[in-house]
Amino acid sequence: MSLQNSRLEVMQTLEKSIDLFVEKFLIAPDKIWQPTDFLPNSQSQNFIEEVKEIRALSKELDDDFWTVMVGDTITEEALPTYESWLLSVEGISQHNNGADNGWAKWVRAWTAEENRHGDLLNKYLYLSGRINMREVEISTQHLIADGMSIGTGRDPYKNFVYTSFQELATYISHHNVAKIAKQNGHKILSKMSKIIAGDEMRHHIAYSEFVKQIFNCDASEMMLAFQYMMKHKIVMPAMNLRQSFGQKASLFDQFSVVAQRAGVYTGFDYCEIIKKLNTTWELEKINGLTAEAEKARDFLLKLPERMLRITERMVVPNTTYQFKWMIAK
Repeated sequence: MSLQNSRLEVMQTLEKSIDLFVEKFLIAPDKIWQPTDFLPNSQSQNFIEEVKEIRALSKELDDDFWTVMVGDTITEEALPTYESWLLSVEGISQHNNGADNGWAKWVRAWTAEENRHGDLLNKYLYLSGRINMREVEISTQHLIADGMSIGTGRDPYKNFVYTSFQELATYISHHNVAKIAKQNGHKILSKMSKIIAGDEMRHHIAYSEFVKQIFNCDASEMMLAFQYMMKHKIVMPAMNLRQSFGQKASLFDQFSVVAQRAGVYTGFDYCEIIKKLNTTWELEKINGLTAEAEKARDFLLKLPERMLRITERMVVPNTTYQFKWMIAK
């Protein structure tokens, strides 16, 4: 059996349980929160006063914080890219003799949940009065139009490692935004960021479960796919983040520095994610690996400490970056 056919067979096996995955890890639209639950009610007599309160509180948060908020929002709003990419993964099909397969059902339902995040964050940025929304919209359009290349191809094993990692990374980012907002008295922003983080954690658990199931079916190939992704490092969805007027150079390096400086997402978080994935997938307990996969496991188990030593030597610059998204206080 070819490598591709092996992966397809595993995906078809997991697909038999997809309805259970949807029921366990996703929430129906009429039961889950919606963006308007956290925003001032435009029909209320208090609407203007509530907006004024948001604007006043927003002035107390610094430019680094708002830059990270913008980057997180644009990342969430580039959802069309992520959906189309997942729908192209081997074993996921919208064209199954006239009916979608179970995996396509999962991707659409996951997308529907994720779509609320960008909607809420975008509206909140607009109300804050701190952001040039037209520049944000231009950057969002660029990011979707430019697409992304994350080094996974159509391989479901590599793609599910990526989603497991990335969902946990976004949880950390939104969770830390919630903490900073709360410390600065911005209770509404803290609450909405915390609930978005909760969605991301739930999605992380789901994709981690997919990988765990694959380890049960095809341990050696799953281990090699995990090693491949860690050796090449996880490329963030906003890697091609850029601004208007012909500036094609990515802003991601500057954005990453600001995120670390603000304490929202750091190199230490990256190390902890690898460590958590190793623990979640219980790498040390997996049996029956090939010699190559055994070497891959050894690499993965040692990786968090090796990455931590590198991270501890890193110095985060104090450079002031000029982002067109920002409006002076």
